[in-house]
Amino acid sequence: MGAEATEAWAGELTALHERFVHRFNRTEPRESALPYMRGLIAPLGRKNGWTLAEQAGHAGPDGIHRMLNRIEWEADEVLDDVRDYVAEHLGDPE
Repeated sequence: MGAEATEAWAGELTALHERFVHRFNRTEPRESALPYMRGLIAPLGRKNGWTLAEQAGHAGPDGIHRMLNRIEWEADEVLDDVRDYVAEHLGDPE
């Protein structure tokens, strides 16, 4: 995905983030989730904790790793939120 497509998705990522950010109990993962998602669609050669953290402006991958591995959040509920968003925006109404 090129830089133009990444920019086009920026507003939609914010809307998607707003749908599930309340699932995180703490501020840190709420703030880390959107930059993480932006990194996932960024035109990076490799996508790992370090490159995603650098893309998000972090000094290292600890915040990303904590969000994914140590912070308690309801992954199934976030999945439901994302699935509903995708169905609404990309699904066929019929």
